[in-house]
Amino acid sequence: MGTILIIDDNETIREGLGHTIRKMGHDTLLAGSGIDGVKQFKSRGDIDFVISDLKMDGMDGVEVLRTITAANPDVPTMIITAYGTVDTAVEAMKLGAFDFITKPFAPELVRLKVERALELASARQARRKLEAHNEYLLQGADQRYNFAELIGTSDKIEQVFKVVTKVAVTDSTVLITGESGTGKELVARAIHKHSKRADGPFIKVNCGALTETLLESELFGHEKGAFTGAIRSKMGRFEMADGGTLFLDEIGDVPPSMQVKLLRALQEQEIERVGGEATISVDTRVISATNKNLDEEISAGRFRQDLYYRLHIIPLHLPPLRERRDDIPLLVNHFIEKLGPKVNESIRAIADDALGRLMAYSWPGNVRELENVIEQALVFAEGDQLTVSSLPAFLQGGDAETLDVPKEMSLPEILDDLERQLILKAFKKAKGVKTETARLLGIKTSALYYKLDKYGISS
Repeated sequence: MGTILIIDDNETIREGLGHTIRKMGHDTLLAGSGIDGVKQFKSRGDIDFVISDLKMDGMDGVEVLRTITAANPDVPTMIITAYGTVDTAVEAMKLGAFDFITKPFAPELVRLKVERALELASARQARRKLEAHNEYLLQGADQRYNFAELIGTSDKIEQVFKVVTKVAVTDSTVLITGESGTGKELVARAIHKHSKRADGPFIKVNCGALTETLLESELFGHEKGAFTGAIRSKMGRFEMADGGTLFLDEIGDVPPSMQVKLLRALQEQEIERVGGEATISVDTRVISATNKNLDEEISAGRFRQDLYYRLHIIPLHLPPLRERRDDIPLLVNHFIEKLGPKVNESIRAIADDALGRLMAYSWPGNVRELENVIEQALVFAEGDQLTVSSLPAFLQGGDAETLDVPKEMSLPEILDDLERQLILKAFKKAKGVKTETARLLGIKTSALYYKLDKYGISS
């Protein structure tokens, strides 16, 4: 179903066309003058086809055509003309009209031309979105994503898997929280890939990397001449993500004035381009992410509470790597398999002592830092496995080096022994203060009490 604007100063023709088109199942807007027709067109963002009489007082059909085409060249236009002005109608087609129809006309002909015009409008819209999406991809977006890349078997990551599986099949707004490097974008892509929007685009915006002016243009687009340097109209990311998913990374960095406009877009599913007058409807699922504590941002007056509630329909927290150390061996193997063929294809595994260093490290940069470390180790590694000597210097000495990795033990035994050593070191550093020990280890105090009892550690 489409929306057709009919502009004609003859009420009989205007109403007759409207009746014929409405019987086809389409919506119609009627205007008795060129000026009124253009005004309606500019105030709406959902008009798919414009039919205009050629001869009208004030603004004639040619001027209507020129104005509408300049505002949105993707909307087809058709001219109504009398027999004696066919040459003028042909001239109008040279200016961009889709077709013309001469008076008198049969309803069957009107229906045929409407169907063809709406097919053209749909094709133009699809092409424009494809061009915008391809341009976006050429700017460096990475399409490679797979649910299998969410690696881990720990309880915390398994909980993430469960939430992703349940939320993916819905259209609910998701807010992903977690420290930098925990894989928030990867989770967003997994949700998109396993949703009913999987065939639509996945568009990302890093809200923290753009100034307020640039962010507004990136999100909502702009019209030609809207500001210095706007040499052509540009589709915004909300439009580009129509039918798909928009990922708003670093949402906590959006300036307060932009938060109001973003809230409106989320509530109404409508946007307006910078410098534009038309309201454009979008069907876009929004997934946002932040490494900030938004509750603290709200208390400090830096983030709107109503926007938070709109984004926070489904909360999904990603645990830091230090809270799921059991997943490190799996992640290491994954990165060796992923990066090895490109960096050092002779490497097949990692030595136990090298793995021990990785298990002992706190990973402030989380999974992203671990991947970078494995890539660097692959560059310097010799033989068929990663060793301590191939790891970055900060993992070859310091506290990690004082940990003793026992020989001839199974991996679960090694992990338990390493955990016990780490707890003892933290306990000693905290001078026996359990709350401080828990803070140093990055775990809850209740979890520490359990582990102290498990390993028989007492003050």
